[in-house]
Amino acid sequence: MEENNENEVNNEESVEEVEVPNDSDLKTKLDDLQILYDDLDDRYKRMFAEFENYKKRSQKERDGIYGMITGDVVATMLPIMDNLEKAADNRTEDIAYQEGVKLVARQFQEALKNLGLEEIETVGQTFNPEFHEAVSHVDDDTKGVQEIVQEYRKGYKIGNKVVRHSMVIVAN
Repeated sequence: MEENNENEVNNEESVEEVEVPNDSDLKTKLDDLQILYDDLDDRYKRMFAEFENYKKRSQKERDGIYGMITGDVVATMLPIMDNLEKAADNRTEDIAYQEGVKLVARQFQEALKNLGLEEIETVGQTFNPEFHEAVSHVDDDTKGVQEIVQEYRKGYKIGNKVVRHSMVIVAN
């Protein structure tokens, strides 16, 4: 029994040894944890914002590369479209053949239009070096200053990017 009494005494002593933190220690620890939390929260928000900016920048770069590649591919096809349009405009005795060429030319134009290709307006417009290339100049009192009077070759753009400048004759 003495052992039991001795164990009880030891247990009581160990219980007495446990310190209960006072309010100021708890407040200090809580303040330290709040500072740590605020720091981690700030770092998380900054990292999240950087990641969102990275995603937007990457998407913009992908769109730019897609537009550039599309423009390059379309530019290589424009001479083919020019020749198809010339072939469709030529008269032939075989009407079915001529209609077939016109149909192929329209399909080709539609395919390029679906890629975003737009024709640059020329005749009657004011000359703009961003879209037009002047190959000749004429004096005509009936036309306005730098008005385009004739188109030699059609120009095209995809969005705001010029794929091929229009070759034009400019008045005055």
